[in-house]
Amino acid sequence: MSQFRHLFSATVEIYWEFLKMATDTQSGMQIEKDDSSKPEVGFVLSLGRALHTYGYPAHRLEEMMGRMSVRFGLQGQFFSTPTSIFASFGAQDDQRTYLMRVTPGEVNLGKLTELDDVIIGVLRHATSPETGSQRIKQIVTDPPRYGNLLMTIAFGLASASASRFLGGGLKEVVVSALIGIFIGLLSILTGRFPAVGGVFEPLAAFSASALAAGMSFVIGPYAVSNSMLGGLIVLMPGLTLTVAMIELSTQHLSSGTARLSKAFVVFLGMGFGVALANSLIKTVLGDPRIAKIAPMPSWTMFAAMILMPLSLTIILRAHKRDAIWIVISGVLAVAGSRIGANLLGPEIGVFLGALIVGIAGSIYSRYLDHPSIVTQVPGILMLVPGSVGFRGLAALLDEKVVSGIDTTFKMILTAVALVAGTLIAAIIAPTRREA
Repeated sequence: MSQFRHLFSATVEIYWEFLKMATDTQSGMQIEKDDSSKPEVGFVLSLGRALHTYGYPAHRLEEMMGRMSVRFGLQGQFFSTPTSIFASFGAQDDQRTYLMRVTPGEVNLGKLTELDDVIIGVLRHATSPETGSQRIKQIVTDPPRYGNLLMTIAFGLASASASRFLGGGLKEVVVSALIGIFIGLLSILTGRFPAVGGVFEPLAAFSASALAAGMSFVIGPYAVSNSMLGGLIVLMPGLTLTVAMIELSTQHLSSGTARLSKAFVVFLGMGFGVALANSLIKTVLGDPRIAKIAPMPSWTMFAAMILMPLSLTIILRAHKRDAIWIVISGVLAVAGSRIGANLLGPEIGVFLGALIVGIAGSIYSRYLDHPSIVTQVPGILMLVPGSVGFRGLAALLDEKVVSGIDTTFKMILTAVALVAGTLIAAIIAPTRREA
């Protein structure tokens, strides 16, 4: 009986200790939960997701999230790829890590500007993290800045301007505009039917090539390839390629490699669409009717230099007030690249254009207190090597191996020149200080 009593007492003590441990664990878990729901941590995570969605590259995204953590007195480490963000808070031996899956979105300069206002307010102690988080939610849920009609017209004007930049004549410019309008309508359709998004680039390339070749039987012979390239210029992954090279240059290897792979896959998909359309047109209608380009007056080039940046203002959803600065950036990009081409050659000349755009963007940022990306992205888009790379791929598909390799090498050289100009501009003229 005595042994049973001792055994019962020991069992009760063990059970009591177990209850205490469970209570302590629950208390600790509750404390941890409260720590993880700090408004400062929530703000940093919300900001990172929003910036990623609207086009921030990895090196700038991680830097901004790090600066926010320092502002709040948090120990934070961040790692981003084109489809995810890892964020760890706390000391090395007691970290709490978050994983956010992020769907890559389109560049939205207007929302990036509004997010920048939130960043400035928080860094300058004018906005609390709670208010900042609410403002971010509002920015994310705001409706599109421009309607479908205006967006479609912008696609057409951008394609027409690109055709003129590529040396197109009247027929080429008109057909490019029609192709651009069609692709604009296709992009709107893709937004309503997400399943089409996975094949958007090949489908757009197929449509552009088929329309360009088919129009030669309607309006007579013209430079079919010029109109096709002009119509597809907005979809060329030249900006993706350039950002990937910048990320690789700044030692963000995972994000840069992934983005580079994406650009390569988009090129292949568009190349397949063009090859399929060419084969179909030749089978049904015969070879396209091709003629030399009839030159246009020189003033049309200046008109294109104005219309292209204005179109990009709408396509990139920038604020209307920034349109004049985007036009200036575009003009500087084209003028700088032309001067550089005369001095250093067509590929290396892009370096001067990127350098001028980068410095101008920094000046814009410092004196108008807006993010430099607003003017730099449209300016770089005027210089990106997407059309050069697509020409190289098209040559390879036509079994012109030597020409294709040569053109592809020019694309790589152009991208490197762009990256060098952008990075050196950041050293010569740093952007404004946020705090």
